[in-house]
Amino acid sequence: MILNHLWGLYAHPKEEWHTIDTRHESFRYSLIHILLVALIPSVCAYYSAVHLGWSIGVGDRIMLTHDSALMLSVAMYIALIGGVFALALLAHWMAHTFGAEPTYTQTLELAAYTSTPLFMVGFAGLYPELWVVMTVGLVGLAYSVYLLYVGVPILMHIPEERGFIYASSVVTCGLILLVCIMTATAILWSSGFGPTFTN
Repeated sequence: MILNHLWGLYAHPKEEWHTIDTRHESFRYSLIHILLVALIPSVCAYYSAVHLGWSIGVGDRIMLTHDSALMLSVAMYIALIGGVFALALLAHWMAHTFGAEPTYTQTLELAAYTSTPLFMVGFAGLYPELWVVMTVGLVGLAYSVYLLYVGVPILMHIPEERGFIYASSVVTCGLILLVCIMTATAILWSSGFGPTFTN
């Protein structure tokens, strides 16, 4: 079922949102989806950091020790999952302002499926060139935003005009969450939890 939704969100997003809205799977189903898809960037980042090395332009490839990469990958996995749940919570909190009455599970579905293209960008980490990952990341971000704008009116059962404003508010919250995660990362790195390089 998860693979069906994944394919549908890329092949025919509007129809797939209607399918998701009709079925409204359980909280457990959304949780499993998030836990599985969030593995993609975490595992790919670990593999690239330890075995392939990152190229950020000129100079040697940057590689991390096994323990350092594992710690960072686990932290990334937890941050990605936490970010989706926080976004769902904010979307649920804001919904009443726009005349929607969703359950938390509905907003979790919205957050989980709109974040999926961003998580799929993790596969680009298997070709660890900074410009490649940035380019694919921008495409993934654009498609996630597109899915959000298409999905909000359908899942929240509100007119498209209000859905546009609601989706814009969710995007803003997502950007704020991203800044918070990046700030927390910078604080942790400066407190002695930074990566350990092999060379």
